[in-house]
Amino acid sequence: MFNNSSILITGGTGSFGHAFISMTLKKYRPKKLIIFSRDEIKQWQLAKLYKNNSNIRFFIGDVRDKDRLYRALGNVDYVIHAAALKIVPTAEYNPIEYVKTNIIGATNLIDACLDQGVKKVVALSTDKACSPINLYGATKLASDKLFVAANNYSGNKRTKFSIVRYGNVMGSRGSFIPFFYSLRDKNEIPITDLRMTRFMVTLEQGVDLVWFAFKDMSGGEIYVKKTPSIKIVDVAKIIAPKARHKIIGIRAGEKIHEQMISAEDSPTTYEYLKYFKILPQIDFFENRKLPKNAKKVKEGFVYDSSSNKIWISEQNLKLWIKKNIKMLKEHI
Repeated sequence: MFNNSSILITGGTGSFGHAFISMTLKKYRPKKLIIFSRDEIKQWQLAKLYKNNSNIRFFIGDVRDKDRLYRALGNVDYVIHAAALKIVPTAEYNPIEYVKTNIIGATNLIDACLDQGVKKVVALSTDKACSPINLYGATKLASDKLFVAANNYSGNKRTKFSIVRYGNVMGSRGSFIPFFYSLRDKNEIPITDLRMTRFMVTLEQGVDLVWFAFKDMSGGEIYVKKTPSIKIVDVAKIIAPKARHKIIGIRAGEKIHEQMISAEDSPTTYEYLKYFKILPQIDFFENRKLPKNAKKVKEGFVYDSSSNKIWISEQNLKLWIKKNIKMLKEHI
């Protein structure tokens, strides 16, 4: 699908962007792969890694700037929207900044994609957008709603918008696994709550879900990958088995457990072997294909990290840490 096409990824210098670029270049032959982000240092570092790839282009820009987005999206076929402000406690103290990037930035991108005739757009979401209690989650829920509703605005234009939603990305910058790894030789590890659980997904799984969404989407769907859960305290025990745990209490805006599908989503949610699909409550397309090889979930169904049927084993986590030790050191 991506062969001889132009792809743009906002926030493309982040952890997801790195994985998407590497995996996409190995599997496809895009005409152009455009990295749009506001961090010139990260772009410069990334450009050095791909100095021999003439089909990779770099655009300095911010999703808050609609004119810059419009310029960058000229003759682009596919867009992945990964740009966002993401740190939960920081959002509680800087709410307007998160609104500007996560909500207004999403609006700018939608308008620019519609005006420039982009074929398909996939936006990255988060479990924190489901039944949000923090500002970050609330802005991502608003962003999700905007991307779903954008299919109604497209009218006779060809642009389609969908969303992928997953939990914590293992080893990503600012996440708890690199943080615990940085403290592995200390005598103490801070734990917010002994009960806390999280969904975990690898970067490779996240990229696979985005690829699948582009192939499968009709517009307006939210794709939720089935991923394992883990207890935060178990990660600390595996990474630093000799360290004692200091209970510090949950941070501003944190949940004990995360959800990716709420009971309110259940009436329009379908289950497949490896993922769920949440269809929009408003059907924008008269010819939408009904899900095949899927079953409708029961009314009141909730997909959360505490009642998840799949859990990461100690052995698998140790193997993942061993395999990704270089990345963990880079993200400390």
